[in-house]
Amino acid sequence: MAQEKLMMKALSMDVITAKMFTELHLSIKEQYGEHGRELVQKGLEAFGLKDAEAMAKKATAEGENHTFFEYLPQVVEGEEKFADLTTYARFSKMFAQIAKQVVDEYGEEGEQVIMRAVERYGKKRGEGIAQRARTNGLENSVENYLTNYDMGRSDLFEIDTVYKKNEIEQTFTRCPFGQQWADDDMGKYGILYCKVIDPSIAQGYNENFEVMHDQFVLREGQCHFQFQMKE
Repeated sequence: MAQEKLMMKALSMDVITAKMFTELHLSIKEQYGEHGRELVQKGLEAFGLKDAEAMAKKATAEGENHTFFEYLPQVVEGEEKFADLTTYARFSKMFAQIAKQVVDEYGEEGEQVIMRAVERYGKKRGEGIAQRARTNGLENSVENYLTNYDMGRSDLFEIDTVYKKNEIEQTFTRCPFGQQWADDDMGKYGILYCKVIDPSIAQGYNENFEVMHDQFVLREGQCHFQFQMKE
């Protein structure tokens, strides 16, 4: 009997944001101890505790375990600052504010700590994408990567995708993450995410899946990728 295919829903951006926050918390605290925790707290406060609480509650309701609540008081006063923004924009603002605290104090070392957090987060997402494919009896091949991707892509993204033998070539002419960092003049922090995220997800999906990312929205005005499966 043929295996029944399961429809795998994309993760919400609230869950994805909670996953990223948790990895930032772990990497920064691992490197800098209690002072690292203070830097994360400072960044989250700069972002907005009420906005963080809103995302935390939504992620929890969807079953995601996270560390947001370690930084939030039992009762969070005030109103959300960014309720009218997209979930992509809120992700970008949260990431940048936390990265800013670490990088401004520790420079290149701080950049490595932030990129290590993104790498861990990306690899875990890639492992999840491979598992989504495996659920339907599919290999973690080039062909099954995007069709089992875990994050929804709204019309805020403009993407051209070309499939080749053992390769996917993608060009992003619009990206809401990069655009938000550019709008906020936070590109020096956002680029730390952009440099690491796609290669890390690909590695988590398949250790032989490599990514060449040679153009960035924050630098050249568009992102260009070549996803290649090595023999």
